[in-house]
Amino acid sequence: MGRQNQNTDESKQHFSHPHVLKPVNPAEVETLTCNACEKPSNSNKPFYGCNSCQYFLHENCSNAPRFLNHSSHPSHPLTLLPIPTYSSRSYTCNACGSAGNIGSCFSCACCEFDIHLQCASCPSSLLVDKHPHQLGLLFGSPYQDKNTEYVCDICNVIMNRESWLYYCAGCDFASHLQCAISPEVGVFPRQQRPSPSPHPNPNPNPTVETINSVNEAHEQILAAQLRAQIEARGREAALDIFRTPRRYSYI
Repeated sequence: MGRQNQNTDESKQHFSHPHVLKPVNPAEVETLTCNACEKPSNSNKPFYGCNSCQYFLHENCSNAPRFLNHSSHPSHPLTLLPIPTYSSRSYTCNACGSAGNIGSCFSCACCEFDIHLQCASCPSSLLVDKHPHQLGLLFGSPYQDKNTEYVCDICNVIMNRESWLYYCAGCDFASHLQCAISPEVGVFPRQQRPSPSPHPNPNPNPTVETINSVNEAHEQILAAQLRAQIEARGREAALDIFRTPRRYSYI
């Protein structure tokens, strides 16, 4: 089976997978893809996996918070989903506008708001080689007239007016997310799941209470769907092992 690390403290238990994920040495493997961000492994950074299920995660992806308070969607916290729960098994990222398929995403079910892990971890500002000034992250068109078309000053392609971008207002310099940042998932700040108020409202709004109860019920349905999909994926992976046996090495 290859070399396995004897230090069990380096293993991870992740909510998206029923088995313990162990450190993997990508240098000894032909090709690995992270199940969360759908990006290939990077031999310079830690990678974790379940050999029997062919399930792998980058370290940063495995450390993504279950709930994320993101300034792009201040109305509700976003929930980390290991796989899309829509009937189409896909979604369109509200940040970059590209499709998401089998990978993880941060989602607000009641608003149908979904973003890739990579997009959710975008820094609020950065520097790029193509421009001398710092670029700030915007969640839509930088112009007052939202019908104004503009191009990415790095790739010269017309940008989607509803997609996020990096922008220098002083120079009117704009960039796609993917043109400005690495495709890898970044490090997320520590998050906490919103807790109930210690002083409940003695006169709750019936409409708000109804919305909250619907959201809670929807979360329970999502959890049940995720469990069923994860179990099905595990069964399929187990069958694949018998069809095409492969060998992986652990550090």
